Amino acid sequence: MSGSHKPMRGLLIWGAVLALMAVPVAYAAASPLLSYRGGAYIVGGFAGIFCLALMVLQPLLAAGYLPGAGGPRGRLWHRWLGGMLTAGVVLHVAGLYVTSPPDTLDALLLVSPTPFSVYGVAAMWAVLLTALLAGLRRRIGLRPRLWQQVHAVLALVIAVSTVVHAVQIQGAMEPVTKWGLCLTVLAATGAALLDLRVLKPLRRWRDRRDTRPGRA
Repeated sequence: MSGSHKPMRGLLIWGAVLALMAVPVAYAAASPLLSYRGGAYIVGGFAGIFCLALMVLQPLLAAGYLPGAGGPRGRLWHRWLGGMLTAGVVLHVAGLYVTSPPDTLDALLLVSPTPFSVYGVAAMWAVLLTALLAGLRRRIGLRPRLWQQVHAVLALVIAVSTVVHAVQIQGAMEPVTKWGLCLTVLAATGAALLDLRVLKPLRRWRDRRDTRPGRA
């Protein structure tokens, strides 16, 4: 591909990714169900929707798949979005608590009769634990390789739990676009984890093996 086509290709990729994120949010914003909800519930609910949308970007940035966002820049954006996700989760829970403290406490204590709440709480704790470890990993001496492995497991828990949580809720999100967003989150997370934690280490091992003395 010629150099003149690369910027256009990059714009198309970014446009497609942002459209996959924005269309479900736009449909949710147009939902007639919002007219029956209070302000705190709407803020909390949309904080959760925005978090789900941002989860499309997180693995793509971590793996360096997005044009212009590879290397240190992509990792920096990944950390920023991680902070935004953490804040969004806190806002999501706070909005629901203001709306209905008993229901929110039941969910946090895992005694809620709604099955989707268990997955939401699992995703919440995985997000908070990721943020905590990311902030303290140097102070507590968490080795980079171990951190990468722990981060990968937590990322998978977050993605799967959030998707299961979201698809079970019948709320403002339109079903078809919600399913599309959820499947995109799972696909992006799965592809990035497979690449970063399986394929790249395998390629590095193969390259080291091929460069050993006597294998020329």
